[in-house]
Amino acid sequence: MSAHCYIAGAGEFTGIYSPGQDDYIIAADAGYSELIQRGIEPDLVVGDFDSLGSAPAHPNIKLSPAEKDDTDMMLAVKQGLMRGYKSFVIDGGLDGRLDHTFANFQVLVYLSRNEARGVLLGHDMCVTAVTNGSVGFFSSASGSISVFSAGDKAKGVTLTGLKYSLDDAALTYDYPTGVSNEFTGKPATVAVHDGTLIIIWAGGPGLMEGGI
Repeated sequence: MSAHCYIAGAGEFTGIYSPGQDDYIIAADAGYSELIQRGIEPDLVVGDFDSLGSAPAHPNIKLSPAEKDDTDMMLAVKQGLMRGYKSFVIDGGLDGRLDHTFANFQVLVYLSRNEARGVLLGHDMCVTAVTNGSVGFFSSASGSISVFSAGDKAKGVTLTGLKYSLDDAALTYDYPTGVSNEFTGKPATVAVHDGTLIIIWAGGPGLMEGGI
């Protein structure tokens, strides 16, 4: 499936990605108001609507209780996975509450461990996660890139095309070895053989090879 699952959250919204005609659009709670303000009609609305205030008048709503294990963003992601999507674009998931931002990092890890990929959009930074695989960046990428282990240890980490390279290294959750690397104007790759990495880079989602 080449289309994306596009999710609007209740955090700081960027609007830097416009969903395509074939994308499946999900509003997570107050992300609904952001979409409506931009003239975008979601296919599905999910959440407990504590942020929005009340459930909107929409024909396709998944209403959840306020006391639940899943965040509204996780509920939205699970709905996308149930529909077979493997590529997720998430706006309104960064620069809001720190606890929800961290929870959205965990959502990216969940996606990567379920054979999907998500990208969190921010005004200055984007974030993704990869499990037992690689992420490539075009030579047009510039600025900073940081790589962190999302588990106790990520093994076989290889960084190429960056200012500071690594070859079959191990990154651990409790030591920031991969922070503040830099693009060099060459194609770059971040790869991990065994484990999960969280990748944060300056610039937009279009810098990744293979699209979002």
